[in-house]
Amino acid sequence: MQPLETHPATGRTVTLPAHAVTTTAEDLRVRLVLACDVAGGIEIDAGAVESIGQAVLQLLVAAKAEADAKGLPFTIPSSSPAFAERVQACRLAPRIGLTDEEEPVQ
Repeated sequence: MQPLETHPATGRTVTLPAHAVTTTAEDLRVRLVLACDVAGGIEIDAGAVESIGQAVLQLLVAAKAEADAKGLPFTIPSSSPAFAERVQACRLAPRIGLTDEEEPVQ
């Protein structure tokens, strides 16, 4: 299992592992809270995601809602095709702010 990473300079960027599943969800939750509360916004790097589970998707939805409620940015500038397909299949793209403008990384 790869640890989740945050960008050292800003703390805003949370990099999802290749397999973002239940076993990574608690670490992700902590990093999302820190990014929102300390860094003043959240940027998700989902460029390396090969699979993503329900628990992680739920955390992303909750983090987006929290960021919106606080008036903070929540962006996903990099998403893999697998991430984008799973989010679209679950009909969660609007809930996490994944738009067509944010093209999956090839």
